[in-house]
Amino acid sequence: MPKCTTRSITGAEVSQPHLFSQHKIWTKPFIVAVFVVSVLGIVSLFTGVYDIHGQEDGWNMFFITRVPRTAALMLTGAAMSMSGLVTQLITQNRMVEPTTTGTIEWAGLGLVFVYLIFPAPPLMLRMTGAILFSFIGTMIFFFFLRKVKLRSSLIVPVIGMMLGAVISAISTFIGLVFQMTQSIETWFVGSFAPVQIGRYEYLWLIVIVNIFIFIYADRLTLAGLGEDVATSLGVNYNKIVLLGTGLISVAVGIVAAVIGNLPFLGLIVPNIVSMYRGDDLKSNLPWVCVLGMGAITLCDLLSRTIIMPFEVPVSLILGTVGAVIFIVILLKQRKRR
Repeated sequence: MPKCTTRSITGAEVSQPHLFSQHKIWTKPFIVAVFVVSVLGIVSLFTGVYDIHGQEDGWNMFFITRVPRTAALMLTGAAMSMSGLVTQLITQNRMVEPTTTGTIEWAGLGLVFVYLIFPAPPLMLRMTGAILFSFIGTMIFFFFLRKVKLRSSLIVPVIGMMLGAVISAISTFIGLVFQMTQSIETWFVGSFAPVQIGRYEYLWLIVIVNIFIFIYADRLTLAGLGEDVATSLGVNYNKIVLLGTGLISVAVGIVAAVIGNLPFLGLIVPNIVSMYRGDDLKSNLPWVCVLGMGAITLCDLLSRTIIMPFEVPVSLILGTVGAVIFIVILLKQRKRR
């Protein structure tokens, strides 16, 4: 398909890369990627301070902590990477993801309000609050982009991070006033250390979210071409954007409630995949999920071993690496323009 240029919701002209479908998923490179991620998963199962071989209850601890942690890594990596990919398609901007649109900060604000109303809320209630506020915050961000015409698409993530900073400040203020600082700090430091059996099972809902995204992948891809093009091709643009926003909010809300804040993962992986494979969501989704799993598992392995026997929050490593890659992508975009 020839290269096409459309007007994004930011008001700036965005040049869309080649849109093409690669119907074959199980290609040799993809099989290699799955194999590498599987190896990382096995390494994760046997990495940790607790000696599962030398202790009597070693294998019990293996299934109580190691297996849930590895499963949570895989599901979270798929969720955040997939959310970033869908967000980039809807906004027609490669620089956005839940971290740079304020979605994750809105999820944190939802958790704060849940803790404010219910002193000891169950995980299901925390997750519901995070999902609702994620949806509200994402829709506010989209509404803002529709109303304000920006000359450069590079300004969009900056605006999103500014809005996120405001929401984060509000969450911190509420936490200080109502003495909820500890709960907020736990959320800001995204870590898989507390994950164990009975505390991660809601992450399996991410599989359902991925299935819905795969079903509506073609429509979401058309929505990524802009409202005029999507409407001319028979797609209800507003409806599909609302659906995509809802799916993103569910995934981000679940991760925020169970794990915490995981920055930049949804920015790095989709950009790398789109750079080599174009913008077809259906063919890119398996790649994005697998590479997202591998990236977060690798970061978690570093977090567990870099100062062993202590553990660095995985969000610290993701934030450091992601910020560097984000700056590199910004510079490349500016140079191209």
